[in-house]
Formats: sequence, structure tokens, C-alpha cells
Amino acid sequence: MSRKITIEPVTRVEGHGKVTIHLDKAGEVSQSRLHIVEFRGFERFVQGRPYWEVPVLVQRLCGICPVSHHLAAAKAVDVIAGAGNGDGLTVTGDKMRRLMHYAQFFQSHVLHFFHLVSPDLLLGVDADPAIRNIIGVALQHKDLAVQGVMMRKFGQELIQATAGKKIHGTGAIPGGVNKNLSIEERDHFLKGADPLNADKMIEWSVAALDLFKDYYGKNKDMIDGFSHFPSNHLSLVRKDGALDFYHGGIRAVDSEGNKIIDYADYQDYTNIIGEGVKSWSYMKFPYLLSLGEEEGWYRVGPLARLNTCDFIPSPLAQKEFEIFKAHTNGKPNNMCMHYHWARIIEILHSAEVIKELLEDPDLQGTDLVATGERKDEGVGLVEAPRGTLFHHYNVNEDDQITMCNLIVSTTNNNVPMNKAVNFVAKAQMTGQTEITEPMMNMVEVAIRAYDPCLSCATHALGEMPLEVTMLDADGNEITSRKR
Repeated sequence: MSRKITIEPVTRVEGHGKVTIHLDKAGEVSQSRLHIVEFRGFERFVQGRPYWEVPVLVQRLCGICPVSHHLAAAKAVDVIAGAGNGDGLTVTGDKMRRLMHYAQFFQSHVLHFFHLVSPDLLLGVDADPAIRNIIGVALQHKDLAVQGVMMRKFGQELIQATAGKKIHGTGAIPGGVNKNLSIEERDHFLKGADPLNADKMIEWSVAALDLFKDYYGKNKDMIDGFSHFPSNHLSLVRKDGALDFYHGGIRAVDSEGNKIIDYADYQDYTNIIGEGVKSWSYMKFPYLLSLGEEEGWYRVGPLARLNTCDFIPSPLAQKEFEIFKAHTNGKPNNMCMHYHWARIIEILHSAEVIKELLEDPDLQGTDLVATGERKDEGVGLVEAPRGTLFHHYNVNEDDQITMCNLIVSTTNNNVPMNKAVNFVAKAQMTGQTEITEPMMNMVEVAIRAYDPCLSCATHALGEMPLEVTMLDADGNEITSRKR
């Protein structure tokens, strides 16, 4: 008899989704899908609003990475306001935004690794779910849990200093920023009491990398073999090929490292990216137009960024990048669990960039806003923690938004997340007659590697239980488990 397994909701991710896995009569996995079950209407309800409101409005998409939406929208609005395509801001405006953005990367990656991923690594993917959480980590690894909390606190306070608030700030405005960084604020983060200073953040970032590499050395077969498949990879890169979270051109490479696109102007992204639609998900399925929908899907995020860039422009992270690249002999890394390795390298890079920016006197400049000839359309791209983020707006003569298109980072990873689910489902559930909690968690581990934001985290309401039900070929319930 055939069976259907449902995992709902997926846990320890931002937002809500479910997984369905179909097994045929022979016990083989015949279909598996990640469903996004909440609808976001931001593309509609920003229409009619003045364009200068958008950087504040759209960050309500997420309570975890609002800075990413804030800055992607601000960059699009910069174009409309005549401040150029990522290169027309004042020196202080550009560097203040970068400080805000790298603080966002730092705190978001720290949250994911220490709070959402570490329970699987430190306690075991098959540990009792009652302890396989951040509380369990805190009880068994107190110093590590405190370290994670303090690192995120540092990032959040730096966001507050640059954006005005820790969550849903207002620092970026059309053509620049609304404040600089005072000497007092600078010294608080650069020379503050231990551990809340830039040097300690770099030290702890190195320690987090050592933790992961130690775990990897003891669990190499699991990490390398857990879920892997060839794919294309896409991100922004700096003009010289360096990793850059805030600005650059679009680069895409195939699974062998061959460049498909190199430093394309993202104002023309509609000639590069297509968006497929499926009936069973509210998320779209982006792909490279040059390769078509079947072959043109790609990955974004930490793994993709390290596969597309040529180098990392900070010394400690560059050394770690060289070790990372050597693992696959310079070829793109297609192993899903290596997202975590790449993510911690980005934590270290963010800490290094933050210190470099804090030491830059340009942050105390007073020339904050650039102006120019107004336009009717603008596209803004940034690398969000979860991957490349697209914001696209059209405005009318009354300065009202008439069209909005958003391709959120997790949307870009829609196809590879589904492939990861299918890979693990086949490995774990083929031929099995009993649902076990560890089997379900293994599927979720594959999804968590991508750090998805499945929907707007600030809109979650009510109780969201996990219920898995097996049905026979006639739709009759065989067994069910709920937590």
C-alpha cells in the first residue's frame, strides 16, 4: 500500500511550512515536497504608497532579517531618487549602510548557528526532542550558549546604533542615511567592556569555526554524505570577484565552476531570472533564463557565495576560505551541510569588516544624502544572510508605487531545498514501515541547512503542532504521531 507522510510545521526555522512525502506500494519515495503554506501580500499592499515609505514598510516581511529588506528597498529607491545604482551615495552614507548590513549578517548567522543548528550538532540529530533545543544546549554547554547570546547582542546593538532600532529601523532613506556614527557609539563597539567589543567578536567567531571543524572531523561521512547534488550557484560579487554582501554584479556558476553569468547589472535582472510557479506552493521557483526552468535553478546563500566569489577581502576569513575551497579542490561545493561551514566563515568575515568600518573616520562624516535626477523605476539587490535578495519598484508621476516584485532569498533556494528534502527522504524512509521522530528530524535538518525564512516571521499566530500521519492507498489512516 502507498503512504503519505506529512511533517507540519518544519521546526527551528523562521516562518512556517510543511513537508509531504509519498511512498509507493514498494516502499520507495515517489514524491517529496516542501510546501509554503502562508501567503505574503507585500507586493500588493505597498502599491499606492509613496516610494520613500517602502524601505520602512517592506522590512515587516521579517523580524529576523529586516535590515536586508530595508537596504534592498533603499537601494531600489536610491535609483528612483537619482542617487545612482549602488555607487552614487556619499562616502559616509555608503559606509554607514555597510556597517548596518554587516551587523545584520553577524547577528542573523549567529542566531541560526547557535540557536537553531547547534542542538542537532551538539546533542545529536536523533536526541530526545525534549532536550534537542537551545535550552538543552544551554544546560549542557553553558559557556557556548552564553557566547551565542552575547554575539547576537553585539550585532543587534550595532544595528540599533546605525538604523535607530534593533528591529524595523529607519536608518536608510532615499539617497543615503539619516545619521552618522558618533565617537561615543564607535568607542562603545570598538573598545567596549569585554566581551562586547569587536576584538572579542572576532575571537569568538574563530572559536565557532574551530567548534564546527572539530565536529566535522569526527563526523565527516555524515556531513559530506548527508545531502549532496550538483547545482548552479548565484550571488553578487564585487567587480574584482571578491565577496561583497552589500553591492556588486550578478555572477552565476555551474556545478563545475564554469561562469554562466559574470558581473551582470542587476537593473536588468528580468533578462536574467525567470520565475516559475507551482500549484502546491505560495513560493515561486526562480531559474536562469539562459538555461531554462528545468536546468536553470540555482542555490543562493553562504554556500553559493563561497562558490561564486574569487576571494574574501578580510585576512582571517580568507585563510578559512582557502581551507574551505581546498576541500573540493577548488571546485564548487555541492554538499548541503557545508552551508554551516560557509556560514561561520561569513560570521568571521562580518566581524572583521565591522572592526574595519568602526576604525574608519568616514563614519563621523556629515554629508549623508546624495540626490540626482528622479526616475520611474529602480531595482535594489543585496546579499541577505540567506542569499540574494531582489527588490523591484515602479512609481507614477505622483511618486506612488505602481508595481512591486520581490524575489526573497529563500525563494531562490526553493528548488534546491525540495531536492534536499527528496535526497534525505529517500535515504531515511525508503522501505521503512514505521515513522520515527529522528527520521522526521533528518528531513528538517536538510531544510535547516539553508536557514530558510519560510514566511514573515512576525506574522506567526497561534499553536503550530507537528503532526505526521500515514495513510494507506485508499486514504485510511494507519498510524499518526503528534507533538
